[in-house]
Amino acid sequence: MSAPPESAESGGPVLVLGDDPAAVLEAAVWAMAALVSTQRQALSEPLDDVLQRDPRRTAVLESVGLVRRGPDGYVLHPSLPQADAATAGSALAAKLSSLRQAVAAASDGAGTPEGGWGAQSDEVLLDQGRASAATGRALAGKIVPRLAGCAERLAAEGSRVLDVGTGVGALALALAERLPGTRVEGIDVLERALDLGRAELAAADPAVAARVSLSLKDAADVSEKDAYQLVWLPAPFLSEVALAAALPRLAEALAPGAWLVAGTNPVAEDPLRRSVGRWTAVRGGGNSFDTARMTEELEALGLGETNTFPTVPGGPVLVAARRPEL
Repeated sequence: MSAPPESAESGGPVLVLGDDPAAVLEAAVWAMAALVSTQRQALSEPLDDVLQRDPRRTAVLESVGLVRRGPDGYVLHPSLPQADAATAGSALAAKLSSLRQAVAAASDGAGTPEGGWGAQSDEVLLDQGRASAATGRALAGKIVPRLAGCAERLAAEGSRVLDVGTGVGALALALAERLPGTRVEGIDVLERALDLGRAELAAADPAVAARVSLSLKDAADVSEKDAYQLVWLPAPFLSEVALAAALPRLAEALAPGAWLVAGTNPVAEDPLRRSVGRWTAVRGGGNSFDTARMTEELEALGLGETNTFPTVPGGPVLVAARRPEL
């Protein structure tokens, strides 16, 4: 669940638990449903039209400070506007994935399902994967140009990118689309996710999909050395044990002078988001490493020139580290 939004007028928090916190949290679920359904419709028509057509749903968004009426129409909370349709679609997929996982958690008496992501439905896997495309676009368009020598390496014939935990391949496709000529190799330990990914590749631009391959492999079993110009690692999705086994292999798989970029979850400022973040990380079979811990792990492997890059508000923070030149 996101942090309590602030009123566009007062700047203060508008989600107050009060004497009946359970009732407020139940209402907050419906507020999120109102937000997601509104944003889904706004992908294909003007947001103002969507808000005006269903005033009762819009009133829910107003009650939590996400929308207010201004002299020239609706004014949105700064967290809502998206730069483009692709980014908006990825953000919507992330919210849907979170909602579906929350329903699964509420229905699961044990609290934590066996199998991590393997216990999730196809819909959750697709939503989560499609949300990751935004990170792929940010990585290719904003991060790669800021990493010394990375863009030049990826532009060279035969350049290779390793996408760890590729899932349904959405991030791999985003990288291939924005890095022409680069081959993106996605690996994952969940065959069902890869099957979904192969269907996604079949529906994508054939020229782009032809440069993406998906295979069943554990990151700890990566044996190639000096092979990749870029390695992408979504660190929160691996357990601490899996991460410890994978990191040395991934560092060796980098070509000298190449970069490893790890996604990490930002540290939330409020206790609710911090506790939810830790629970969902472990529930999904992942870890609760923060950006600082990930930086330490990469530097301990001998990688250097580390730097961090935020993506979108509340989104992952990317940690980049470079293998030294020989």
